[in-house]
Amino acid sequence: MTTNLRGAALLREPRYNRSCGFTEDEREALGLVGLLPPAVDDEKVQLERALVQLSRKPSSLEMYLYLSSLQDTNETLFYRLLMSDPARFLPLVYTPTVGEACLHFSHIIERPRGMYLSLDRKGRVREILRNWPQSDVRFIVVTSGERILGLGDLGANGMGIPIGKLALYTACAGVPPEVTMPVMIDCGTNNETLLQDPMYIGLRRPRAAQAEVDEFVGEFVDAVQEQFPDCCIQFEDWGRFDAFRLLNRYRERICCFNDDIQGTAAVVLAGVLGALRITGGKLSEQTFLFLGASQAGVGIAELLAQAMVAEGLSPEQARARTWLFSSKGLVESSRTDLSDFQMAYAHPHPPAKSFAAAIESLKPTAIIGVSTVGKAFDREVIQAMARANQRPIIFALSNPTANSECTAEEAYEWSDGRAIFASGSPFMPVRYGDQTFVPGQCNNMYIFPAVGLAIYAARARLVTDEMFIAAAHAVAEQVSAADLDVGLIYPPQSSILKTEVRVAKRVAEVIFRRGLARIKEPEDLDAFIESHVYRAEYPALVG
Repeated sequence: MTTNLRGAALLREPRYNRSCGFTEDEREALGLVGLLPPAVDDEKVQLERALVQLSRKPSSLEMYLYLSSLQDTNETLFYRLLMSDPARFLPLVYTPTVGEACLHFSHIIERPRGMYLSLDRKGRVREILRNWPQSDVRFIVVTSGERILGLGDLGANGMGIPIGKLALYTACAGVPPEVTMPVMIDCGTNNETLLQDPMYIGLRRPRAAQAEVDEFVGEFVDAVQEQFPDCCIQFEDWGRFDAFRLLNRYRERICCFNDDIQGTAAVVLAGVLGALRITGGKLSEQTFLFLGASQAGVGIAELLAQAMVAEGLSPEQARARTWLFSSKGLVESSRTDLSDFQMAYAHPHPPAKSFAAAIESLKPTAIIGVSTVGKAFDREVIQAMARANQRPIIFALSNPTANSECTAEEAYEWSDGRAIFASGSPFMPVRYGDQTFVPGQCNNMYIFPAVGLAIYAARARLVTDEMFIAAAHAVAEQVSAADLDVGLIYPPQSSILKTEVRVAKRVAEVIFRRGLARIKEPEDLDAFIESHVYRAEYPALVG
């Protein structure tokens, strides 16, 4: 890697800057003498200094701000820090801390990162994309900020999500950071608090109508195809109706996916497959009951159904094993208030207004919470599941932590220590009786970075659900017997890079097998994937 930057300009470029880590020869050759203190730090000292500074921050948000500053000044050290202890640091750059950061984003922003494309720039998107400093962009995470985590419409404050997601691409799966670009498509906001905030960084107008949004997104997609032809677009945290509409519009035309739909579904599937290694039985023998009947929940149900079809069921038989429960009760065939996307799951059954009553009637082996209603899995619900199952599978997936349908402690206590539990936000290990349980975090970071690495290496033309199903199976297979013994149904985050490289290989197999790669299949796929993995090492700047 080479650069024409020298002196102070080099120190201001995070991709090349190594602060006090420049050697004496580099300082002489690059015009840095006198611009740095005399001591030359090795990698260990730099990491220790970063840890000391981080330890002095009084809150998670302050730690987030420190890490953001480090990313803006020394990118290599930032990723070296994250990858040194992923379980400790990834929650600081993404969930749950990123939710708090987005709430305050307009107040804490220092150095803007990414591309901001607002509706008042209509007709100029291709021109604006040319301002990006890198010519080879392979991944764009793009949001409209309308549905940030469980926090709702945060407008341009939602830019923290694409920034955080792309950091996970690199930290979890080794996708090179220089090929990524976070994008905010600012369509306005209906959040009156933001519109009245003098420091708000976004457009001060109500959200645009669907037709205007679609027209602008179309211009954006076309511009990306022209400017960055090998780029994969990940739609993230769009409004629930926009999310499915845009995915369905573009998934057969361009390389794109929606992590809230496909990534979430795949990581839930991975968790279920992990749980079945404890309970026994096949996926196609399970009965699922969702609390929450939104398009996100249906997206999970559809991927579960596809995976059951792969075990021999028909699509109708697979869907019949999944039930939805909305705010108005059980989704069943007599209801007249259902949306089109819910109809495939409206099975014949007497109405039920109580979730616990639905459990007593349907006897599901797993309940999956996507309701964003905190404490919705109360004692009555958990105990009903425990009566129906020796090892009830309980997934409380809503984010942030306050919206989780139950805590890990509640799930274990109310099931007499028999629950197999996973959540969207992290929970600490729980001691119950003479056993310590380690809750699983059903976090998309197990899936989308690995899918991304495979897409990047193989230069995939399209993204398919089959790729996400393969990723889910690969994740579940890497849970050890020791992990299962303590109730952990996802691989430990401490070894996430190793896990995801293996997952990427499985996804790449699908890409090549289905003829979706833009390149010829390599003879040694393992070595090929490994060769594309980013390592947090300083580039050589002096020959």
